[in-house]
Amino acid sequence: MSIERTRNFCIIAHIDHGKTTLSDRLLERTGTIHERDRQDQLLDSMDLERERGITIKAHPVTMRYRSKVGESYLLNLIDTPGHVDFAYEVSRSLAACEGALLIVDAAQGVEAQTVANIHLAHKQGLTIVPVINKIDLPNADLPAVHRQLEEILQIPAEEALEASAKMGIGIEEILEAVVHRIPAPQKPVDDTLRGLVFDSVFDIYRGVVAYVRVFSGNIKADQAVKLMSNDSRYEIKEVGVFTPKMLAQAGLKAGDVGYFIANIKTTADIKIGDTITDQRNPAREALPGFQEIHPMVFSGIYPINTADFEHLKTAIGKLRLNDSAFVYQPESSVALGFGFRCGFLGLLHMEIIQERLRREYDMDIIATSPSVIYEVLTTRKELLLVDNPAHLPDPSVIDEIREPIVKAYVLCPNENIGDILQLILEKRGTMDHTESLDTRRVMLHCELPLNEILVDFNDKIKSVTRGYGSMDYEHAGYRAAKLVKLDLLVNGEPVDAFSMIVHRDRADARGRQLAAKLKEVIPQQLYQVAIQAAIGGKIIARESVSALRKNVTAKCYGGDITRKRKLLEKQKEGKKRMKSIGKINIPQEAFIQVLKTQ
Repeated sequence: MSIERTRNFCIIAHIDHGKTTLSDRLLERTGTIHERDRQDQLLDSMDLERERGITIKAHPVTMRYRSKVGESYLLNLIDTPGHVDFAYEVSRSLAACEGALLIVDAAQGVEAQTVANIHLAHKQGLTIVPVINKIDLPNADLPAVHRQLEEILQIPAEEALEASAKMGIGIEEILEAVVHRIPAPQKPVDDTLRGLVFDSVFDIYRGVVAYVRVFSGNIKADQAVKLMSNDSRYEIKEVGVFTPKMLAQAGLKAGDVGYFIANIKTTADIKIGDTITDQRNPAREALPGFQEIHPMVFSGIYPINTADFEHLKTAIGKLRLNDSAFVYQPESSVALGFGFRCGFLGLLHMEIIQERLRREYDMDIIATSPSVIYEVLTTRKELLLVDNPAHLPDPSVIDEIREPIVKAYVLCPNENIGDILQLILEKRGTMDHTESLDTRRVMLHCELPLNEILVDFNDKIKSVTRGYGSMDYEHAGYRAAKLVKLDLLVNGEPVDAFSMIVHRDRADARGRQLAAKLKEVIPQQLYQVAIQAAIGGKIIARESVSALRKNVTAKCYGGDITRKRKLLEKQKEGKKRMKSIGKINIPQEAFIQVLKTQ
């Protein structure tokens, strides 16, 4: 098919607005899948994707379509993830396209991620085709959605197509709009091979399968190629397209989207956003926009049964093969034994990895509370990156600690503005400005520390707005703050698993809360055990686990009081000696209970 008859497009939308259902209908209408292969959420291959109704990995597929005037076209669709954690993957998928179908739910209207995705698409210079989906719903409000498209997204309402992916309404019109509105790929200026690697997966038998969009030149089997970010050299074994299963082809030319296999052993060797070029006639410069993916959230993952460490090591290694954004390194904790310090793109990414470990590899794991990367400026003007509170240097050598900040967009109904503002202030956030979307809803632009929104911020927005609120965020650099390391001491010994970096104003309350929780779960000893929360050398909270009392005077019946005193003094000396040499073994269940409350 000539480059003029090729169309590369993706589907962008807020979570649960019908991206994957629409892609199913497009596959059916173009005859890409047969009746016997038909199933819901065809492009979501993972059980987790199906259950949660979210897309975790991008899925490209090639379709052939004959338009109403009888012309044949080659359509390359890339089904992208919608969640903020995968924003870089989305931006690379958008860079492989010339246009995007923007899906808006007819009942819910424009949401926070719709706005964020539109910004990404405009940044890549894509042609937007708006589609109002779910028009068959009884509570669909088309006039309101038309207004929101014009007022919030600056898209003329008359451009919007009306459809229902579930009922199959408007599918033909969408395909015609893709053909006529989305431009064909630009003709290459030369024949030098330039291809954008926008994703990759690991196949147990064939190694890494890289997804590629060819911008110029040709790519075919037995060709010697190299990756421009790390100058790795490979020989292509197979190229092909997705229909949606892999189908080998003689080659891919400019404008095509497909895959290549080249004996690459792990996904760590191939980076998303990299440029592939020919070894003998390489491109002078890489395609724009490549950046290394850096994890934003860190958490320790340990096996509940310490004998399962090798099993966990194997499971994490296999997950890493399929997910290049997930990083890990071994670490050991006095309390939890051997485990791994893992880095994730965000909270959803962390949740998915933990769920896959439990489900696909049958692992019983415990995860420490999530933390972020802090920048620590020492008095010698050295800049350290700290992802684990245990690695924080001594307070005397710290000049300042900077925490990561995010720019958040919170969409909520008008009546909940006060509660949401209160929640933002509680999380140490600052309001930038508010924007009225329509008569019912408002968008709040604010800045928040990333570590404050890690655990329960999204859940609280949902509960305050009774499910009508939504949130999206983007990273906005680092800012200095009054942060301190909070340690928990049991019998004078610090317990590393409970250490955390908190804001100084919150440290006292957090220390009291953790000490009280730990008092409930630590078993009694024969002597009193002190549980203390400390910042540096200063104790800010204390709880005591009372001693088990053995009645040593029970055998004294009558006689002089000095006999009883003598026995009590002897017991007192014994307890003193026991306390000085005794070690408290905190049971595993205690850690699990306290980490759950965090």
